[in-house]
Amino acid sequence: MPLANSYVNPATAERADRAFPLATAFCSKCYLVQLTYDVPPPELFSEYLYFSSYSETLLAHARSMAEELSRQFKLSDQDFVMEIASNDGYLLQYFKQFGTRVLGVEPARNIAAEAIRRGIPTVCDFFGEIAANNIILENGLADVIVGNNVLAHVPDINAFLAGVRQCLKPGGAAIFEFPYLRSLIDKIEFDTIYHEHVFYYSLNAIINLTRRAKLELWDVSFQPVHGGSLRIFVQHQGTRSVEPGVSEMLREEERSGLLEARGYSSFGNRVMALREELLAMLKALRRQGKRVAAYGAPAKGNTLLNYCGISAELIEFTVDRSPHKQGLLLPGSRIPIGAPERLLEEMPDYVLVLPWNLAEEIVAQQQTYVERGGKFLLPIPEPHILSIN
Repeated sequence: MPLANSYVNPATAERADRAFPLATAFCSKCYLVQLTYDVPPPELFSEYLYFSSYSETLLAHARSMAEELSRQFKLSDQDFVMEIASNDGYLLQYFKQFGTRVLGVEPARNIAAEAIRRGIPTVCDFFGEIAANNIILENGLADVIVGNNVLAHVPDINAFLAGVRQCLKPGGAAIFEFPYLRSLIDKIEFDTIYHEHVFYYSLNAIINLTRRAKLELWDVSFQPVHGGSLRIFVQHQGTRSVEPGVSEMLREEERSGLLEARGYSSFGNRVMALREELLAMLKALRRQGKRVAAYGAPAKGNTLLNYCGISAELIEFTVDRSPHKQGLLLPGSRIPIGAPERLLEEMPDYVLVLPWNLAEEIVAQQQTYVERGGKFLLPIPEPHILSIN
C-alpha cells in the first residue's frame, strides 16, 4: 500500500507510488495488535498535511477536553501543560486561553511552524527520552501531559513512555486518547489501519505498556471521537487510587475475545465482504449513469480506496476543506482533490464520505448540496446511503 498521507503533485502523477507492506499481528502474551512492518517516522511525519484545525468537530472536542481537564486538575497560570504531537496548536490554544502555560511538541516542521505562528510555543522534535531531557532543562516538569492520537504512531513506544515518566511532575497526570481496538473490530473500521498507526490498543495492552514504563493507569473513559476512542489517565505509581471502571473494562475485553487470537478470526472475512458490497454499490450507480464524488482526503480514506481498488473511474473527484491538500491527487487511486465548492458547481448525484467519523459535521456544512438533491454514502460499518431527516 502507498503511504496514506503521501499526496501526489499532478506534475509527478506518472511516477509510481512507493509501496510498503501493510499487515497487522496479534501478540497472545501482551495482547498488543501492531503492524508487522514499520516505515521510519521521519519519512512519515517530517512534512505533514494533516491540520487538526480544519475540523469543527475536532475543535469542539478539543475545547471540551481542555475545559474538563482544567476543572479536574484545577489548572491555573502557575501550572504547565505539555502536549505531545500537538499539531497546529488546536488543543493547546484553549489551555492558553484559560491562562495555563503551554508547550507543544510536534515533529512535522510545517505544522510546528503554523502552531508557532498562532502563538503556541512549540518544540519541533520527535518525543522520546532525549527530547524529554531537553524539554525538562528548558521548561521544567509538566503538571499535565496530553497526547491525542499519538500513542498509535510511535514505533518505540517504550522509550516514548519513559520520556513521559521523565517529564511528569510527582502528582502530575498524563492523559492520552487513541482509537479503541474494540471499536475497530466491532464496526469494521479497517480503514484506520495504515502505516502511521503502528499500534492498535485494547486497554489490557496499554496497561501492560504503562506498567513496563513504571507508570500506572488509574482511570479510563470511552470517547465517541474518531469512531470510538479511549481516554486514559496515567500517573506515577501510587499517586491516586485506581478507579473501578478500569477493572470493569479489562474484564469486558476478556469476555469479548480481545485477549485471544480467535477473537480476530472473522475480521478479515467481514472486511472482504464490505469491500465487495461497496464496489457493487458504486458500480451499480455508475451503470445507472449516476455521477459519484467523495468528500474528504483523510489518511483512512486512502486505505479504503486502495484496498477496494477504487479509482477515478468510479469516483470522479473528492473535495477537502484543507487548502494544503487541494490541487493534489490521492495516493494510489489518483483521485483529484478540489475545494468543497466543487460539489455545488458539478452536483454529483452521490458523495462518498471518506472521513465517516465527521459525517454529521460534513452534512451540516453541505445543506445546499442536500437541498438540491445530492445524497451521501457512508462506507463504514457497512456501505449505505445516509438517511437525512
